[in-house]
Amino acid sequence: MFLEGQKAPEFRLQGSDGKEHTLADYRGRILVLFFYPRDNTPGCTAEAVGFAKLHPLFEQLGAVLVGVSKDSMKSHDKFIADFKLPFTLLSDPDASVMKNYGAFGEKVQYGKTTMGTIRSTVVISPEGIVIKHWSKVAKASEHPDKVLDFFKMLAKGR
Repeated sequence: MFLEGQKAPEFRLQGSDGKEHTLADYRGRILVLFFYPRDNTPGCTAEAVGFAKLHPLFEQLGAVLVGVSKDSMKSHDKFIADFKLPFTLLSDPDASVMKNYGAFGEKVQYGKTTMGTIRSTVVISPEGIVIKHWSKVAKASEHPDKVLDFFKMLAKGR
């Protein structure tokens, strides 16, 4: 995809853990940034719960999972509490980071073209290079398993 092999775009966003997060905070670790449209909606909930169930396996494989949406911290806090999500959610209210990662733009919903968040996922190497980019996630509920399969393939290659 268009980001693969490139340096990941820098970011600075507030997190549900009360801290400010930057790309530099994740140097030396593999970062999975999953961009999603909205807290507490069916597809986004299915995806987040899927990642939550697989979270221990991602940790074993050395990955840090982080979700990003335009939602407020208050919304993120409720989403985390309602579904016991074990990872940090970042708030990108003006979608500036999402735009840099190709996760915000024109999309077709119910036959209408609109501007909005494009469900997508980026895997960033410990050196800050994008090693995998799913630019459009079709089935939110199945996506966490696909990301885990990618990590298993990576682990075999080490």
